[in-house]
Amino acid sequence: MILTLENISKSFGEKKLLENVNLYINDNEKTGLVGVNGTGKSTLLKIAAKTEECDSGKVVYCNGVRICYLPQTPEFKDNTTVMQQVFISATTNTKTLMEYEAKAILNKLGITEFDKDVNLLSVGQKKRVAIAGVLINPCELLILDEPTNHLDNDMILWLENYLIRYKGAILMVTHDRYFLDRVTNRIIELDKGNLYSYEGNYSRFLELKTLREENELSSERKRQTLYKKELAWIQRGARARSTKAKGRIQEFEKLKEQLGTEMEEQLELGSVSSRLGKKTIEIKNISKRFGDKVIVESFEYTVTRDARIGIVGNNGAGKSTLLNIIAGRIQPDSGSVSIGSTVKLGYFSQEPFEVEASLRVIDYIKGIAEIVVTVDGKITASQMLEKFLFSPDVQYNTIAKLSGGERRRLFLLSILMKAPNILLLDEPTNDLDIETLTILEDYLENFSGAVIVVSHDRYFLDKVVDTILELPGDGTGLIKEYNGGYSDYVTVRKSVQPKNTGDSLKTPKEQERTTEEKPKKLKFTYKEQREYESIDNDIADLEMKIADLEKQFEKYATDYVKLQQLMEEKHKEEQELEEKMSRWFYLNDLAEQIENQK
Repeated sequence: MILTLENISKSFGEKKLLENVNLYINDNEKTGLVGVNGTGKSTLLKIAAKTEECDSGKVVYCNGVRICYLPQTPEFKDNTTVMQQVFISATTNTKTLMEYEAKAILNKLGITEFDKDVNLLSVGQKKRVAIAGVLINPCELLILDEPTNHLDNDMILWLENYLIRYKGAILMVTHDRYFLDRVTNRIIELDKGNLYSYEGNYSRFLELKTLREENELSSERKRQTLYKKELAWIQRGARARSTKAKGRIQEFEKLKEQLGTEMEEQLELGSVSSRLGKKTIEIKNISKRFGDKVIVESFEYTVTRDARIGIVGNNGAGKSTLLNIIAGRIQPDSGSVSIGSTVKLGYFSQEPFEVEASLRVIDYIKGIAEIVVTVDGKITASQMLEKFLFSPDVQYNTIAKLSGGERRRLFLLSILMKAPNILLLDEPTNDLDIETLTILEDYLENFSGAVIVVSHDRYFLDKVVDTILELPGDGTGLIKEYNGGYSDYVTVRKSVQPKNTGDSLKTPKEQERTTEEKPKKLKFTYKEQREYESIDNDIADLEMKIADLEKQFEKYATDYVKLQQLMEEKHKEEQELEEKMSRWFYLNDLAEQIENQK
């Protein structure tokens, strides 16, 4: 055990974030901290990193333990170069030994000007410099607050693999569910000031949390039944004449207090939108450049009424620029964007949420709409706020008292309250907690209009979109379209990526001879052919096995030993299913290429 937090409590004014919280971190343990925005995740990390004091309790580190802490918003000194910032807290020996590795990490994170003043960088670039500074310093515990924010997908994948191989303990907050799934081996949930610990990655956490909530719900139903029975006995005129009767009345009073415990309700958000006519958005041969940098070149696209489009590309490729052109905020150099007369755009941007901080949350939302009509009927502003995780007491707080994540959540709700029929979302997953993202994903699933989203969140893209537009960022500006979600896009992109054949090392005559050679025809090996013929049945069998195992969960709900065995078996089957699905994509893509050769 390298870190222990004992009976930690922390309040801000009247708001109590943490109350007698206990947390321990073991050596080599990779822990993800999850919870709704505003519950105190970043505060807990600051306390663990000793950059903020707790009101009561103590933080104990094992002797000699070194920590490196990445805050959500890092601070930088004036007149400091990128390399100086990376090594700002390092020893001379570390600087000498790690300079090459520091440059390699910075290159991976898209930072190539090592002598540039760090304060001339963008917010995203600064965050990446801070990540390099944390990774380069030797330590036994990494504390990371939203490390994936401002990273593109390739950078996230690189960081993911780096942390998987990292020899040391990690405590981090991130909303990236694939990242949590692949890096962590323990999830801690912060909920209403309490911590719940779950062994396993994010997928396992979801299973175990569901079981915990089902058991709590079952216990609550039993208490409700017992309460009604005892209340009827009390109302019949129970007399405390005997010791037995006195004891029963005391037990009733205890039960009455227990019923004050709030149970987690299923949060759903009905779709709010206005009527959308036949014409939506027509993008006609647009081009855009900034100086010598080509962002978009001769791009044409018609957005369908039920489109679900994800825009991806490296940082600086122009994703936000394309979204702004579609929204009419930026004009293309040539071409045009035509928007239908019934289109009502809702634009969730990365820009800071500008609103009067002294306004109460409820008054701000009521200023947009007092009542909205959803597929589930009429809902008041207060009910919509509750569905978006703003409890009644928070609704009457001023906006100034909200955390950064809570403000982003309020900004998102304010856009949805205006009943748009086409949503443009620019990095909606930044600073939003996982529970809010789940609500948003469910909302978008039922949204009766088009959705165009820029995001680096792979899980979110897989859940929400069915078409990917890739901005190359290579100076051509030629946008490529892929069918499917993000995982489908990655699979197809890998399969069509040209292999390095070493042509650059050949003489002109050898290259000419290679060009003249007849290309080798693609074909299945005998083993691949057999696999291709049986893989659909194999996948169906695995899905049936997983479904059968899930049915048994209810049967053995109170037998925790059997339940653990079932979950381990289900986890094993799911891993096999994931491998089979990867093979299915590969084999079907190969079959399609073979067919195209004919």
